[in-house]
Amino acid sequence: MEPAEESFERLEVWRRSHALSIEIYHLLADCRDWGFKDQITRSTNSIADNIAEGAERSGKAEFKQFLSYNKGSAGESRSQVLRAIALRYMDEETGRKQLAELREISRMIHGLIKSLDR
Repeated sequence: MEPAEESFERLEVWRRSHALSIEIYHLLADCRDWGFKDQITRSTNSIADNIAEGAERSGKAEFKQFLSYNKGSAGESRSQVLRAIALRYMDEETGRKQLAELREISRMIHGLIKSLDR
């Protein structure tokens, strides 16, 4: 594992999931459905935050466990983006871009899990 000061910041998957969570905040800034907005921002934040927390843990097994949680959060976030599109909280083109990014982040998390198995 890398030294704590750069262990998760160097990971492309963390950078992308962090950027996505910020983008979701901006996209839904005017959304008045507070419960929905809270849930989708929590799930997208959770992706980057669990990568950071897992990377700071003491070993590969714990990191893999947190990465597994991340895949779940990415799936939850995709479901919520689909709901945002259906409710017209997010236009379809923007929503599709978010979905594509979430799918790619999920693939990256899967690849990171596999690399920890080696």
